[in-house]
Amino acid sequence: MNRRMILRILSYVLLIEAVAMLPPLILSLFFKEFAAAQAFLITIALCFGFCGVLMLFSPRRSSLYAMEGYVITALSWIVISVFGALPFVFSGFVPNFFDALFETVSGFTTTGATILNDIEALPKSLLYWRSFTHWLGGMGVLVFLLAIVSLSGGKGNLFYLMRAESPGYDVGKMTPQLKKTAKMLYIIYIILTLVQIVILICGGMPAFDSFCIAFGTAGTGGFGVTNNGLAAYNPFCQGVCTVFMLLFGVNFSLYYLLIVRQFKEVLKNEELWAYLGIFFLAAFLISFNTLPAMQNFGEAFHHAAFQAASIMTTTGFNTVDFNVWPVFSKTILVLLMFIGASAGSTGGGIKVSRLVIACKSLRREMHKIIHPRSVRLIRLNGKSLDERVVSGVSIFLFAYLMLLCVSLLLVSLDNFSFETNFTSVVSCLSNIGPGLDAVGPTSNYSAYSNFSKVILTADMLFGRLEIFPLLILFLPHVWKRNASQK
Repeated sequence: MNRRMILRILSYVLLIEAVAMLPPLILSLFFKEFAAAQAFLITIALCFGFCGVLMLFSPRRSSLYAMEGYVITALSWIVISVFGALPFVFSGFVPNFFDALFETVSGFTTTGATILNDIEALPKSLLYWRSFTHWLGGMGVLVFLLAIVSLSGGKGNLFYLMRAESPGYDVGKMTPQLKKTAKMLYIIYIILTLVQIVILICGGMPAFDSFCIAFGTAGTGGFGVTNNGLAAYNPFCQGVCTVFMLLFGVNFSLYYLLIVRQFKEVLKNEELWAYLGIFFLAAFLISFNTLPAMQNFGEAFHHAAFQAASIMTTTGFNTVDFNVWPVFSKTILVLLMFIGASAGSTGGGIKVSRLVIACKSLRREMHKIIHPRSVRLIRLNGKSLDERVVSGVSIFLFAYLMLLCVSLLLVSLDNFSFETNFTSVVSCLSNIGPGLDAVGPTSNYSAYSNFSKVILTADMLFGRLEIFPLLILFLPHVWKRNASQK
């Protein structure tokens, strides 16, 4: 285990977080929110201080292998979450550290679950920081680091960092150079975010709200700046958010293919068609099911499409209280919680690509039962998948199920209803935000005990990092100096 290399990357992560807190610090001074300003100043000073200390013990050049990649990813997200929670604590607006950590992890993991009863009581600077954590965590802090900092991994490969942090069953480079790939991802990310901000402002949304909502949409997070969520805005802005939630739930490599004019590659992408097919099917089914409670089909489809996009992309925004919808519609939303968005997007969940691979694996096994001697490969987008990829999907699904069961058992100690506990765990593990019953779109997670909040906080991290980077931290041999690097 190359501990010095780990310290080096963590120092850069703290430096990025300190710089990211400068805009909310400026906002706090502009709006004369002096308690928040003091909190940001102290936190920024602590980030720079710890960054300097870690720099003293880190080398300029060193090796980086798979083990370090996963450990660095897990520790980076833990460190950035702990320091990111400090402004809430130091300002006094979220004095309970467990609550502050829950809120911050929910932000960085783009979950959108909250413990706040009155969101509008927060200073604008803290609201901005709260939403910006979505944007930074959406594409990934380490992907951002790879895009702006020239890191030399010596022996080994810095690609392990991107592979450990990026969501999906497999991660590939869009360009031969890793740094160029990271830059391209963030260029696309920034452009889409800016376009949404401009359209929202033109659509009548206040500028401050437009930035915060766009941050939440881009990161597929879900933090709003009003107590009514997106119900506070006009149908046009809600429709814009529906479209952009779907756009940010698409694999970003497809946007790169569009840029280089490889349109055929985009059109034959099976995950994209499955993603769109599931969304439209869910939206139409919910529309017909909720039609009796709406004025017309247009209104029903508007809200159904918004909530289907919000849950499937794991954004978590809401325009209505879907807690009062018929059971059929709520069941569809719960199923969408599991499915999630596309691999390589900013969305969470199991991912559509894994669902497609799992379905093809099931079909192959059924074929083998009938034809035991047959050899049948699983193909995705016209290419044969390595058996390690297929096996990895099965292992991930098993790990996801086990985490869900253990978390559900532990959270049930608070004695809430099964619907509340089940959807809260699924929501946090899939990085969605709202659940059903006591954690519905008009409620929050404040009623849970500190113990349950810690469990749900861990679930959010497990979900965002797709389980394995955090699990690796619990392996004793990982921390030995002579642990295998390859």
